[in-house]
Amino acid sequence: MEGFLTWIDADVPHYEVYLRIVISALLGFLIGWDREAKSKPAGLKTYMYVCVASALITIISIYSVGKFSTGEGTMMDPMRLAAQIVSGLGFLGAGVILKDGLQVKGLTSAAMILYVGGIGIGVGAGFYSLVVFTVLLTTVMARIGNALERSKFRTHRTSGEDGDKDHDN
Repeated sequence: MEGFLTWIDADVPHYEVYLRIVISALLGFLIGWDREAKSKPAGLKTYMYVCVASALITIISIYSVGKFSTGEGTMMDPMRLAAQIVSGLGFLGAGVILKDGLQVKGLTSAAMILYVGGIGIGVGAGFYSLVVFTVLLTTVMARIGNALERSKFRTHRTSGEDGDKDHDN
């Protein structure tokens, strides 16, 4: 064990980057677990991978500036790679949106992919408290939204209307 700690101290001065990856994996896993339990198009592993990949790319982007900059000043934008994550997330999100006649399914799953990517970027950049606050807030708001939608669905059903059957929570 001592050899491992020596290696971390000598070769990996910023052990916090590993903590960032672990936190992003845990948050992505928990969000994916919720989506998997609801049998949604993207599940546990998808959200975990998206979150970790977003954090990893953000970390690499930030730390590359210091590693590859010359003595004359910074030659690269530290968030340039992270900005490209959003394009990739849009591509993934588009893949889970399905149109069947007048019904569109998968919009919430697509939004969740973007959301998890944002969580990964935030954790990768070291904004832990902001990310945790965001996850807690959106979790509470989603639960409230689910309760309101169920209430609306029950009201429409008892009054003889069909109600919205396309719930992608």
